[in-house]
Amino acid sequence: MLAADGRCTDGELDAYLDVIGPLLQPPLVVSNMAARELQLFGDTTEQLSRPSVLFDLLCRADAQQGSQRSHLYYEHALRLAHVAAALDLVPSASELTAIDGFRSAMLQHLDSFGIARPGWPAVTAAPLPSSTTPAASSVAPTPTPTPAPAPAPARSLTDLLAELDRLVGLANVKAEVRRLSSLLQVQQLRTERGMPVIETSHHLVFTGNPGTGKTTVARLLSQIYHAVGVVSKGHLVETDRSKLVAGFVGQTALKTQTALESSLGGMLLVDEAYALARGGENDFGLEAIDTLVKFMEDHRDDIAIVAAGYPTEMADFIDTNPGLKSRFTRTISFPDYTEDELVHIFLQLGDRHRYQLTDDALLRVRHYITAEPRTRGFGNARFVRNLFETAIAHQAMRLAPLGDPSDEHLVTLTADDIAPVDA
Repeated sequence: MLAADGRCTDGELDAYLDVIGPLLQPPLVVSNMAARELQLFGDTTEQLSRPSVLFDLLCRADAQQGSQRSHLYYEHALRLAHVAAALDLVPSASELTAIDGFRSAMLQHLDSFGIARPGWPAVTAAPLPSSTTPAASSVAPTPTPTPAPAPAPARSLTDLLAELDRLVGLANVKAEVRRLSSLLQVQQLRTERGMPVIETSHHLVFTGNPGTGKTTVARLLSQIYHAVGVVSKGHLVETDRSKLVAGFVGQTALKTQTALESSLGGMLLVDEAYALARGGENDFGLEAIDTLVKFMEDHRDDIAIVAAGYPTEMADFIDTNPGLKSRFTRTISFPDYTEDELVHIFLQLGDRHRYQLTDDALLRVRHYITAEPRTRGFGNARFVRNLFETAIAHQAMRLAPLGDPSDEHLVTLTADDIAPVDA
């Protein structure tokens, strides 16, 4: 880790030799200068790309005994990697990439032994659909008032990153989020130890077509920010121009202020943010932008804002206000899903709701996904969800005449159920 960025600073060498050196067998007792002359850390980056002997032994033991001692190694090894990166005032991009590669190497080694990854939740089967007829089950009983649920407990960073890993596709997006997570962890370590840190903007620009996972990733990122101490609550508030801009003088600032205050302690996601700047010099959208910028400055220690939309328009939006340009310094691009990824998303929806497809149904799903034009504004996962919901509706109409369909009928989607979204 010390040489991941091609250099070892005096601080990094001193810390390692003073703290780790005496613990080695035999103890490593050399001077800073001698360590450089002996090139003790000249090829450590390669070691991060493969699991250590100890981790391999733990994985083998866990695979045989059903234990999870390798998880403890994983947690401590990553923390040590972040501590090493925290020795510098600002960790380099190479160090953050090395940490990410180190994490991936350990996870892949766990996979090779069939060991569940840290943070992987237990699989809970959803209940089977009701055995009543679709027509009868569509009549909802009178709801009984229930108390509001208690807020969900804060999730660990390990759990959140594991959920991020399980998202379909988005390889570059996941890598960006993991590197940002590592940077924030390093800064938190330095802060805890009273060391200086360089302030980093927590605001982001997400660009991409609809349905590419921007909201899903924002929801996870808001909780990641909470897990590493950036914000105090970790919730996500979604908004757009219609919820920020009013039609009369003075009202826009109040509406925008209300949205910002509701997201304090968490993250505000502004969808199609460029719409705020499209009305010209006299449009109230500019008032909303000014309010955003001021609030970001006044509460920079407990809020994160994500501005989302199409790439070209988002670049123009950031240029409309110097305050935006200085605060939105990081952009994450969300690509369209591939055909195979969209099919996978459809199958995931089926698994989640206890539906299975016949071979002919799967072929028809792929046909409609392939036939959908990939123009600007293509719905991606949103299109697939609509396709899935259409299939469920068609299945309901197909089963209604049966009166008492079997469980197999209720969980099976056939080719006849797969139809165009507007059918």
